[in-house]
Amino acid sequence: MMPAASVSGGRNLEAGVAAAVRLALEDLKKQGAPLGNYDIQFHFLDSQCDSAESIKALFDAMWVEPNYLLLFGGVCPSVTALIARSLPALNLLQVSFSDSAPSLSNRKWYGNLFSTVPSDRVLNQAMVKLLQRFKWTRVGVISQEQPQLLEVKNDLSRQLLKADIQVVSSESFSDDVCSSLKSLKEQDVRVIIGHFEEESVSEVLCCAYRLNMFGARYQWLMVDGGTSGWKFEKQVPACTANSLLMAADGSIRMQMRRLGNTKTPGISGRTPLDYQDLYVRKLSEEGSKANPLHSFAYDAVWVTAKALTQVMEAIKHRQKYSSRRNMSLSGEEVQKTLLEAVKQTQFEGVTGSVFFRNGERMTAIDLIQFQGSSGVSVGDFSTSTQQLRLMNHLLKFPGSGPARDRTMVVVQRQHVSFLLYGIISSAAAGTIFITLALLFFTAICRKHRPVTLSDGSEDELLLLGVLLSSSSILVSGMDGGSWSLWTSELLCSVRLWSLSLGHTMGFSVLFIRTWRLHSLCSVRHQPAGRVLLLLLLLDVSLLSTWQTLDPLRRVALQLRPQSVSAQDELVQVFSESCSSSNMQLWTTAVCGSKAPPMALGCLLVWSVRSQGRPEPLTLCVLAVTTFSVSGLLALLLTAHNPPLQLGLSGVLVLCCNLFVLGWLFGPKLLHGDNELRDKEEEEEEEEEERGRRLSVLNLQLWNHNAQLDSDIETLSLQLCEVTQPKLQRGTRGRDSAGGLRSVTWSHAAQVFSEERSPACDPLSPDGINSPEAVRRRLSVQLPILHHSYLPAGGVRASSSRLFWDDNYFLFTDQSDNSCDHVTEYS
Repeated sequence: MMPAASVSGGRNLEAGVAAAVRLALEDLKKQGAPLGNYDIQFHFLDSQCDSAESIKALFDAMWVEPNYLLLFGGVCPSVTALIARSLPALNLLQVSFSDSAPSLSNRKWYGNLFSTVPSDRVLNQAMVKLLQRFKWTRVGVISQEQPQLLEVKNDLSRQLLKADIQVVSSESFSDDVCSSLKSLKEQDVRVIIGHFEEESVSEVLCCAYRLNMFGARYQWLMVDGGTSGWKFEKQVPACTANSLLMAADGSIRMQMRRLGNTKTPGISGRTPLDYQDLYVRKLSEEGSKANPLHSFAYDAVWVTAKALTQVMEAIKHRQKYSSRRNMSLSGEEVQKTLLEAVKQTQFEGVTGSVFFRNGERMTAIDLIQFQGSSGVSVGDFSTSTQQLRLMNHLLKFPGSGPARDRTMVVVQRQHVSFLLYGIISSAAAGTIFITLALLFFTAICRKHRPVTLSDGSEDELLLLGVLLSSSSILVSGMDGGSWSLWTSELLCSVRLWSLSLGHTMGFSVLFIRTWRLHSLCSVRHQPAGRVLLLLLLLDVSLLSTWQTLDPLRRVALQLRPQSVSAQDELVQVFSESCSSSNMQLWTTAVCGSKAPPMALGCLLVWSVRSQGRPEPLTLCVLAVTTFSVSGLLALLLTAHNPPLQLGLSGVLVLCCNLFVLGWLFGPKLLHGDNELRDKEEEEEEEEEERGRRLSVLNLQLWNHNAQLDSDIETLSLQLCEVTQPKLQRGTRGRDSAGGLRSVTWSHAAQVFSEERSPACDPLSPDGINSPEAVRRRLSVQLPILHHSYLPAGGVRASSSRLFWDDNYFLFTDQSDNSCDHVTEYS
């Protein structure tokens, strides 16, 4: 049973297959007994690739004699599937040479169907084995929209899923192939499995060429279900023949073995090559075209002949030797006997070894790689052993090796190079050595004299702060990946504590000294450690809270892919840094605690510089502030790049430390001890001389102030005498003697008695020159005079107590009936 007319693209299957069938029948007649004893007759049924016509033709043939034992052929899958399910009810067996649909492998439904063509399932099995061999776990599938090809694609998807191979995208096309390929390219599919007919190969490869989906970065795997393959007969307007060859170069094709590779004659007495030559000559004689399935049809005739011969021999044996020889065999018994005969069939045919396992033909699948302008066999897959054999020396890929199934992401950790760490750590070690030397020098010299204008303990604290901040650079450059997780987190905490405490300790000392220079009072004899202790306690409390509530941990920061190399590798760089859950909050809190002292220090520096104070201290404060702000910005902006962060932060911290050491301690080392002592003595003498000048100036102003007070009193008395008759008013009362007295207010706000009386005594509580009245006047007049006549330095605060001592005032009594009272100042 097969279609008599042209089907499947205009090919006449019957003409190409009939020549192979006639060759098989001719070879059978040449065989000895028992094959040569029987003559096989074929009755042709035209299926027309229509299920209804096929069923009608089959029932019409079975209605008339002779009785049919076996159905041969079957080309159209839809017809074969329908008839094969009804074969057990018809007591028939079918031997096919073209049915390879995966669904026909279901032995529960199609138990009476045998095909010399391997199922397309084995092609998918070979595909999975090849993917596993090259470790491709990410593929894309493109298939032509035809029922049989779509069925093969679905079976492949199930097998890929079972093998744990990811199908990124599964595309189907009917007309527009390029859109489907473009979808695969957008999803970065590198290994592409294709299911399409021979006529569509040129169109698919042309689109692959136009989309640049070929070469070393892509691998094409094609499934050939029995077509001739590798013939680019169809011309595509957008591509030339060379373009198609370039796109196909390196692609691998799964192809059923149509001819055996043995050189020994098979059951027919011919080698596969002898059969091929004879078949070609017969076609040329008949003027027909070759059918790619002719070899499978040839072996199918031999399978039919051997099975029928075995059944006939079994019937003869029964009739001759069995006790039931007089009983005829039923159709069901003949069917079972024939079924067992086909299952046990095994011989060497022109397509290789022919035998069945679980109803499926066992054969070999050839792997053909397209190289240059032709295909080269590079391996095979045995369906019986499920083993894939590759000849690696024959494999040739466009690149240096097989293509990758995806863009290879090379994960690279960004770490500090040994050279950079060596340079920075050497500079930090040098700074630490210099600091330790100065600390030792300060401790030795402290026994003899103070090293600076302040106490030697401040120098030691300053050097200790420089030592801690320099040590943090050594810890920052250590590679956290070389240590355990606990050790790396401990290094993060040590770095934070050493840097923060070192900065606080060093800047606090500079701040105290700047405040001391700004003040005119003798602050250096007062305990300044309270300010330093307060700043240190604030810093320690913040760091302790941070460490307790949200400790630092090593976190990985993924960066953008840097580049795609020629080997199709994507470099993914990540860096590790110390961070916590609320890193921004804690950073803001620590920086906020340090910002006010630094801002106030800058204001004091500006005030000190405006008064001509010494330059080294002011420059150090400004330098520490500038370097601190720059270092903070460098740490925040370069957190993603550890080498750059170490380089910038290390340079800024070490430069700041060296600047402070150079300006504050450098002159001591360069000028020597004697010169420094002389310089300090000169500074002390200048300080004392300046103090003496200020004392003399204060004394002169004091005398001038007293003279002005005396003049004011004199003028007030004179004014009182002149204006008394005009401005006199008041209230009368009784004096101490029982008489009446009057109190008057002059223009100068002075109090005079209306008449001479003992009550006008200067020492009397009611007198205008009484000590209490004088103190009141001085409390108002002295501040005005001080602001008017004294320099910016003013009078020592300790001298103000003189104005409250009664011994410094002398009151002179005047004659009665006089309002003039003179006060003298000693």
